[in-house]
Amino acid sequence: MHTIWLTGAEWAAVLRIGLGLWWLESWRHKDKKTWFAGGGIRWAAGIAAEHRWPVVRTGFDRIVRPRPRLMAHVVAHAELALGLGLVTGLLTPVALAAGLVLNLIYLALMIHDWAEQGQNLMMALISAVGFATVSWQNWSLDAVLGVFGAAAG
Repeated sequence: MHTIWLTGAEWAAVLRIGLGLWWLESWRHKDKKTWFAGGGIRWAAGIAAEHRWPVVRTGFDRIVRPRPRLMAHVVAHAELALGLGLVTGLLTPVALAAGLVLNLIYLALMIHDWAEQGQNLMMALISAVGFATVSWQNWSLDAVLGVFGAAAG
């Protein structure tokens, strides 16, 4: 593969780190006081209640709605963990797979909001590319520690 400035593996690491920074920004911009009081989950509940797919409404009502504070913490801390994992390259394949799942959940919930669709679709695509290109082989703690078959770089 011919590239400009960096190797293909290094460009994959750039994408991985950029995705990690995107997850960190998702965590950073939340009004934590409102979010952890259940505000974000109440907002999502309104969207889920009017969702055109019954499985989304039912899933939200059974899993998320009864636990708004817990789910608020799960979402926020997952975003933080994903961001840190991707930026540092620690447990990168796990972070990429978990981020892909979280983006697909967001994508399904926000089916009517094109702005959210675009963001989550791009993040999911970058996760898939990061996984397929073994983006943890450069500039990562995984490479330094020699886990996941990463060659140090």
